[in-house]
Parts: sequence; structure tokens; C-alpha cells
Amino acid sequence: MLVNLKRPYQCLCLIVLALTVRSAEQARADLRIGDICRYQGQEENTIHGIGLVVGLKGTGDGDFKSTSRSLGQVLLRLGGNPSIDMQGKLVEKELTNAKNVAMVLVQATIPSQGAIQGDKVDCSISALSAKSLEGGNLVQTLLLGPRGDVVFGIANGPISLDNPKIPTTGRIANGCKMEQSVKNPFVQDNRVTLVLHPTHSSFATAQIIADRINHFDDPDEANGTGRTTDYRNKKQRAIATAIDQTHIVVNIPEEYRETPVQFVSQIERIPLVNVANQKRVYINERNDVIVIGEDVTIAPVAVSYGSLTIAPQTPGGGPGGSFVGVSPKDDPTKPKLKNLVDALNVLSVPTKDIAAIIKGIHKQGNLYGELIIE
Repeated sequence: MLVNLKRPYQCLCLIVLALTVRSAEQARADLRIGDICRYQGQEENTIHGIGLVVGLKGTGDGDFKSTSRSLGQVLLRLGGNPSIDMQGKLVEKELTNAKNVAMVLVQATIPSQGAIQGDKVDCSISALSAKSLEGGNLVQTLLLGPRGDVVFGIANGPISLDNPKIPTTGRIANGCKMEQSVKNPFVQDNRVTLVLHPTHSSFATAQIIADRINHFDDPDEANGTGRTTDYRNKKQRAIATAIDQTHIVVNIPEEYRETPVQFVSQIERIPLVNVANQKRVYINERNDVIVIGEDVTIAPVAVSYGSLTIAPQTPGGGPGGSFVGVSPKDDPTKPKLKNLVDALNVLSVPTKDIAAIIKGIHKQGNLYGELIIE
């Protein structure tokens, strides 16, 4: 890949790309199964509830009947003295137009490893009708699970806004106290199921992981005893089986049935030196971010950008202008997209224009990798 600088004065420019990066081989040598897999059953769970926020600066719900009824019920529960009619019902008229009160949706996420009674987790607050939650304080709110019949947590506390420009949402750090323990078992029927992260999911990777578990030959990482662990030969059958491109089922050996944590900790540390990185290009157009995989290549193409022409090398240097080589050690028939982008960055080409060039190469079918645009 060469850069053709068409200048009126036909000057020769030298592009020096001095990059200090870790080699792809070293990065892959540090990869472990635990880095790209999780265990089935270890998923996050969300609990939620409807509550009231008080202490607002006139930015509450105002004349919102649901808020008035809820405020009356809270006053009764907490020892307030709201008016009651002859039939024993709340007199909601006295509670209408409460501008300092707002009804909100409260949500808390229980981590994938679960939570024990008494643990505290963050919770998010979203207004239903209020203009702003700034300065508000959440009244004690019951948080329920998906079925809505069990109270898993209680949330309360002062609200902090995530973004002042969006005052209708906020957060309470450690604002939810768990009232029920939530355990996420990872062992079912004496086996565990590894789930590959979506960015690494493939049939080849799943099979490599199964093979490495079945014949683990790194004694330093295996069991600390200096002996090679070979489950395939020891049991005369494979304990790990790749079900599809995402799931690998692993039967727990009998000697680890009582201590499954010890077994899965060994699985997590198994190195994956043969797993190649996915060939992906990520573009975030809103934030002008471009992330390119080391192995993403492109076909020899010619790209014109203003007075700049980028083209494959031709015998004799090509017609017109002076050419400067970029990464001459690379195979000219398999130019890397990273080299092209590095050259464009040196020439101060804006990120949006670089993204447009990459999308054009991809649309033409000359980008050998997956393009992700957000």
C-alpha cells in the first residue's frame, strides 16, 4: 500500500510510523478460557418497583392522581395523618398538586454471581412524569422480582443525577439493600456449561476450548502438582464437548464433585494460544472512534481523498506524483487496514473521513472482516 501525494511542488514526503505495541502473538499467549467465557446460570437479574421521590424543587408530578394516591398511602404507612372520609377512603384533594413529589421507577441489577441477604447494590431511578429529580430523596421502596410476589430488596436514599442534561434519571449508590439471597448455581447434574462471549463466539473457538480442556498439558497451570492433566486419557472419554459455536458442556470429574470451585478455577486458567482474534472493525460515529483488529486486511484498492490518492504499488512507482511506502515488510497483495489508517492519521485526515473511506471499502467488498457501526 502506497501513498501518492499530489502537490503543486511535487515534494517527496516521508511517513514515519513509530508505534510501540505488544505483538499479537504475545497478547494471544496471555489469553485464558476465563477471559472469553462465562458459566451458564451466572447471569445478571433485575428487580424493580414503583416509588416516590420527595424533596424536589417544584419539579415534581404536580396534579398526577397516581402520585396523590401513593403519597397518601405512604403517609398512612409511616404514621402520617392524611384526611379520611366517612367511608374510610383518603381525601385525595388535599394531596393534589404536590410539586415536590414525584412517582418513579426504581431498578436494581443483581450481579451475575448473585447476592446475599444484607448486600447492597446500586439502583437507578427514572421519573414517570416529573421534570427533574435533582435534589430528590427516594422514599423506602420495595423491589420485586419478575413474578412480582417476592420482595428481594428495599431501596431508599438521596438521588444523584447521572447527567445534568437529563435530570429525569438518576442513581443511588448502594441504595438497595437485599432482603432475599439470590444464588446463581453454575453446576447442574455434575456438569458446567461454558458460554463464549458474543465477540468470540465461533465453531472453531468452541472446539479449541473443548480440546484444551480434554487434554490440558500445562502442569504449572493445571493443578499445581507438576503433573500433566489429561482428562481424555484418564477417563477414556472426553469430559468437554462443544455443543455449538457458543456452548461447551464440561462434565465434572468424580474427584472434583465435592469441590467444583477448585475444578472450574483450573478450567478458567487454561491458556488459549491457538485462538485467533476476530477480524472486526468497530466504528462509533457519534464519538468519532475507530477500533481495528490487527489481522483485518483489505484488497488492493485505489482511494481518492481531495489531493490525496492511495493506491496499490505498481511497477515503476505508478503514474503521477511521488510515492512513499507504508510498512514495506507487509505482503503488498494483502495490505492491512491498520496501515492505511495509520497513514491517514499521519496526514491529519479527520476521523469522520477515515470512517467514510472504511465504509466505502467495505461496501465495495474489499474489506476482509466484519464491520460494526454504531
